[in-house]
Amino acid sequence: MIPIESLSTFVIVSVLLAIAPGPDNIFVLTQSSVNGHKAGLFVTLGLCTGLIVHTTAVALGISALFQASFAAFTVLKIVGAIYLLYLAWQAFHASAEEIQNNQFTELSAMKFYRRGIIMNVTNPKVSIFFLAFLPQFADPSSGSITQQVFTLGAVFILVTMVVFGGIAMLAGYVGIWLKTSPGAQIILNRIAGTVYVVLALNLVTAEINL
Repeated sequence: MIPIESLSTFVIVSVLLAIAPGPDNIFVLTQSSVNGHKAGLFVTLGLCTGLIVHTTAVALGISALFQASFAAFTVLKIVGAIYLLYLAWQAFHASAEEIQNNQFTELSAMKFYRRGIIMNVTNPKVSIFFLAFLPQFADPSSGSITQQVFTLGAVFILVTMVVFGGIAMLAGYVGIWLKTSPGAQIILNRIAGTVYVVLALNLVTAEINL
């Protein structure tokens, strides 16, 4: 069982990361604004299905690494921290992005769903991010690491569905806001960058009893 304090912190961080401008939520936003909120909802379902794949890979891999050696864990957290700092650097240096309203042909619900899956599963950065992110909130003294990572992944997916679903439903308003308020994008990017730095520091100082 994951301690309630850790789980609460994880939910807050997950919400902030889901809200911050990124390729996935901007993709949901554009799909919804052009093709309607139903298209955005099916894209969201596809993206979340992809997250199940990444969560499974991370849960099994992290469990094996934790049981293998302290050196493996150290290498993993250093690589993860470097990647998180790279994300922070990108966020702090990001400028407001223009959202292009590309014209899409009519697609069935399943095609929108598959589009979300493909976009997520074929992005290796998601797996690397999960490797750096999820283990920080797993506590070896609280039970199976594998089960905890699956639980954290499920919570992250639920948060993503709620936030992205809200974006899809309110795409018209959100799209106008993002296109007319570049300063808002910059502020959200700065928030994301700060979150990444905190996560990187937390990961570097993380310890595990093997």
